[in-house]
Amino acid sequence: MAPRRLLLVGEGNFSFAAALSETLDASTRVTATCLQRPADLARDPVAGENLQRLRERGTEVRFGVDCTRLADAFELHHREFDRIYFNFPHCGRKAGVAKNRELLAKFFQSCKDVLAEEGEVHVALCRGQGGTPADKPTREWHNSWQVVAMAALGGFILSDVRPFSCEAVPEYKCTGYRGFLETPSCHPIRTINEKLIAELGKAFPLKRLKCSFPFLPEGSTSDLTSWNCDSLSAAFWISLCEDNSNSESLTGGTTQDMEDFLVLFSEFSLLKDPGRDSKEEAHEEIYVQTKVCLRPSLLVHVQAVIQGPDFLPGSLHVLSGPVFRKCHILPFTMPAFHETLFILGFNKNLKDGYLQSLLDHLKGALDSLLIQTLLEGSKLSSSVEFVFQPNGKDYIINVKSHNFGSDCAKDLIIGSVTTSVTSIHKDQCFMFVSMNLDLLAMLVWGISDWRMLWTFDHRFLKNFVPGKIEPFKSYSLYPPCYVHDISFWLDEKKQFDELEFHTVARAVSQDTVISIQFLSRFQHPKTRQVSLCYRLTYQTCDKALTPHQVASMQSQFRKEIQQRLHVIPR
Repeated sequence: MAPRRLLLVGEGNFSFAAALSETLDASTRVTATCLQRPADLARDPVAGENLQRLRERGTEVRFGVDCTRLADAFELHHREFDRIYFNFPHCGRKAGVAKNRELLAKFFQSCKDVLAEEGEVHVALCRGQGGTPADKPTREWHNSWQVVAMAALGGFILSDVRPFSCEAVPEYKCTGYRGFLETPSCHPIRTINEKLIAELGKAFPLKRLKCSFPFLPEGSTSDLTSWNCDSLSAAFWISLCEDNSNSESLTGGTTQDMEDFLVLFSEFSLLKDPGRDSKEEAHEEIYVQTKVCLRPSLLVHVQAVIQGPDFLPGSLHVLSGPVFRKCHILPFTMPAFHETLFILGFNKNLKDGYLQSLLDHLKGALDSLLIQTLLEGSKLSSSVEFVFQPNGKDYIINVKSHNFGSDCAKDLIIGSVTTSVTSIHKDQCFMFVSMNLDLLAMLVWGISDWRMLWTFDHRFLKNFVPGKIEPFKSYSLYPPCYVHDISFWLDEKKQFDELEFHTVARAVSQDTVISIQFLSRFQHPKTRQVSLCYRLTYQTCDKALTPHQVASMQSQFRKEIQQRLHVIPR
C-alpha cells in the first residue's frame, strides 16, 4: 500500500497536528500548515512546543499557506494529498455567516487542485453550522454555512457525517476566543484580570472557580432577577429548533460547547425578549422554537456557587468569563465583554469590617493598575470612587477618566458591589463584586475603542509584552467616517423599541456603526402618522471600510428594521 499523505490547513497552534501525528504509523506523511508567519507565533509557547514535537517526528511544517489558494503553496510534484483536514474554520468573530460560507467555498475549490483522485476532505464545524439535517441543533438554512452547497462549488459531495472526537486527539486545543483569559495569552484582558486577582489575593484567601457554567441559562431566569432585575431586559435571546436533547446539551454542555457559541455569537438569529409583545408574537408563530438567553451577567451563577459544597466563608471566590447585553451604541458600552465576579461570604455580624476591608483593598488594587501607564512626573488621570446607592446596601464603582481627552472626560461605571443575605445561609452575609474587565483594560492602556479588544489583527497583540504595561499605540490612523441618515414611519399599533433599533444596527453593520444620533420627530398634519429620523455614523478601528460596503450595509439595515421593528422606511 502506498504511503498516505495528509494535509492539515488552518492550524492555529499546531496542537491538532501534534496530537494526530502521535496516532499515525510511519507510512503516513503529514504536512501541517497555517496562515500565520513564524513571527506571529513566536510568543505562543504552546505553538512553539507543538512545532518542536512535529519537527522531531519529521513532520513537514509550512507557514503563510492560504487554504483558499493551495495550488500556490505546493509544486505539482508535492500535491496529490489523500486527505485534507480543516478544523473549525472561521474568518473571525465579526465575520458573519456570509463570509464564512465564502471561505468554505473557496477552500473546497482550492482542494480540488491538490487532492488525489480518490482523496477526501474532512471539515470539522461547530454544532448547527453545517445546515444539514444531521446538525443538532438545526439552524435555518439561510442562517447556516450551507456546507453541502459550498462543497458542491468545488465538485464535492457530502458522503459522511461524524461527531468530532476530542478523545482521539486529547491534546488538541482549538484557538480563537480561548486565548483571551487563559494561559499563555498576553491579551490585555487576561493581564488586567490576573493583576486584579493577585492584588486582592494579598488581602483575602483566594478560591478560583473554572467558568464551566453554561452560557445559556434555561427558561428559568429567577437567579438572575434575584440579584439584578435590570439585566434580564437587556438579554440576548437565541432561537433553537425544538429538540429536548439539543437544548439540554447547550444549557449544560462542555466548555467547548460554550466557546462554539461565543465565537459564533454574531451569527445567531437574535430575538426580542419573549416577554415583550408576547400575544402578537405568539399569534405570528415566531416563537415556535426553543428560546434561551446568553447570560447578561456572571451573577446568574451566584446561587450555584454559594450553595456548592466547596464554598468557604471568608475566602474570595473568583469567577471570570464573557457576558452579553443589549445596549445602545455609545463609546463606552459594549454588547459583549469579560466580567470577573468576586464572591465573599462571612458572618453577618462582621459585615461592616469585611465590607470596609474589601472596598479599601479594591480601591488600592484599581489605583495601582490605573497608575501603571503614567509618564514620570504626571498625575493620576483616573480616580476611583464608590458611589453608595439609594437602596442603602450597594455601590457602583465609578472612574472619572481623562485618558481619552477632555471631550471624553466622564464618570465611567466599571463595576458594582452588592451585599445580600439568603434564606439558606441565614447567619451569613454575602458580597459580590462585579468588574468589567474590558472597560478597565481600556482605562489602563488608554485604548479608546472597545472593538479593538476583539480584533484578530496580530498588530494589536504586538503592543502587549508579558510583564509590562505600556500605553497603547493604535496602528490604524485617521480611519474615515461615513454618515447616513434614515427616516421611517412608525406602526401605530406597535411601540417603537429604540434599544432593538440599536441592536439591529450593530448586527447588520458588524459593529461598524459607532454612533446613532436622533435628529427629529415629524407628525403628518393630516394622517397623524409619526416619523422618526436618525443619523448613523460608520467607522472601523482595525480594518479598511469602503463607501460601497457602508452603502450596502445601510440598504440591508433598511430591510431589517422594516421586518423586525415593523416600521416603514421613507
